[in-house]
Amino acid sequence: MKDKSDIGLIGLAVMGENLILNMANHGYTVTAYNRSTEKVKSFIEGRADGKTIRGAYSLEEFVGSLEKPRKVMLMVKAGDAVDATIEQLLPLLEEGDIIIDGGNTHFPDTNRRVKHVESQGLYYIGTGVSGGEEGALIGPSIMPGGSPEAWSAVKPIFQHISAKVDDGQPCCDWVGENGAGHFVKMVHNGIEYGDMQLICEAYQIMKDLLGMDADEMHEVFAEWNNGDLDSYLIEITRDILAYKEDGEALVESILDTAGQKGTGKWTGVAALELGVPLTLIGEAVFARCLSAQKLERVEASKVISGPQSQFEGDKAQFINDLKDALLASKIVSYAQGYVLMREAAAEHGWNLNYGGIALMWRGGCIIRSAFLGNIKEAFDKNGALNNLLLDDFFKEKIEAAQAGWRRVAAAAVVNGIPAPAISSALSYFDGYRTARLPANLLQAQRDYFGAHTYERLDRERGEFFHTNWTGRGGDTSSSTYNV
Repeated sequence: MKDKSDIGLIGLAVMGENLILNMANHGYTVTAYNRSTEKVKSFIEGRADGKTIRGAYSLEEFVGSLEKPRKVMLMVKAGDAVDATIEQLLPLLEEGDIIIDGGNTHFPDTNRRVKHVESQGLYYIGTGVSGGEEGALIGPSIMPGGSPEAWSAVKPIFQHISAKVDDGQPCCDWVGENGAGHFVKMVHNGIEYGDMQLICEAYQIMKDLLGMDADEMHEVFAEWNNGDLDSYLIEITRDILAYKEDGEALVESILDTAGQKGTGKWTGVAALELGVPLTLIGEAVFARCLSAQKLERVEASKVISGPQSQFEGDKAQFINDLKDALLASKIVSYAQGYVLMREAAAEHGWNLNYGGIALMWRGGCIIRSAFLGNIKEAFDKNGALNNLLLDDFFKEKIEAAQAGWRRVAAAAVVNGIPAPAISSALSYFDGYRTARLPANLLQAQRDYFGAHTYERLDRERGEFFHTNWTGRGGDTSSSTYNV
């Protein structure tokens, strides 16, 4: 083992342990530290035994074990714990050393920490790490941002341990300044929320409308995973539906209340702040919130009635329609996520490589899927692409799918089966392709009750008007018009 470690990692929960093992498996010497030193001893004597991993039992010992410039990666709980660890580290580190936060941190916190750590003469990286327990061990998607000067020092390690796509390219590259890496990871997680909700809606439609059992649904998801829908989440859904306990599908014994850690909510809030219609991901977050109201839903089901689900038609054709609805909605989810990243880049002055982000998501991460390669091609072809729906590949895919998509959305409404993500995706698609929306009436309403003014079709943009609608108002208008 080398006298000094290439990198140190603080936080020995599942992700931290597996990242350390991943680094050691790629030839790096790593120092492990945890606030609870019993965990260090257990790890060194257990999973880390015989590997190029050393344990440290104090922060002083930890810092002293690292080669310069020191690279310290934090895998601790997002929030106050990160700030507390940074403050403990700063007196022990030297100019040019690098602190890396690999947790699910809210990007404004990373913006703040970059500024603070750089003011002390050090560098700071906030990096998204996606892939869960298995990805951390065998190759995650890594999305670093922060102090650009630090990238060259951590690039070899991060790119070696990250997932690789078919041509060997690593699913890791520099994202941008300040909190850009954590922002992109947040959007990744928002898209993950959307994908999971879409799959769950397809599952419920198959179960409640088509009367399919878990084995039949397993076969459908297995088939879907060999085509346009090929993805990690479709793959694990296939496996989940096949998993039996005492001869019965385990999934049907799981309580229908979904948890969440907040990244989907952060994505929705960021979209609201930037004025981006992130409707599908928003509905996915709200669907989890509604699922948490289990007791209320059970009571409501006893007193509120809806239509009895009854399917009449070609079952095989409807399953194909459902595949189209899932694909089209998934395209919308990614389209909305990319619009959000574009607006955030403009707001924060980030120079995001959108094709490169798609490449980072092609392997290792939870939302890895077949058409991420097509997203990269779309942005390689047109770096100024405003919306994925305008790219020839995605335009053709979604137009070919929309007839089935509409039949599924209609069937869900008629039969009283909730499908908020599929339906909201379709509404966004229809709204985006509509040249004239009814916002003219909305703006008239705003001007009527609040003198908020409006623009006219027959005048230049930027010229505002107010009408005395009732004859009792005056000529004074509000200055709060916003478009």
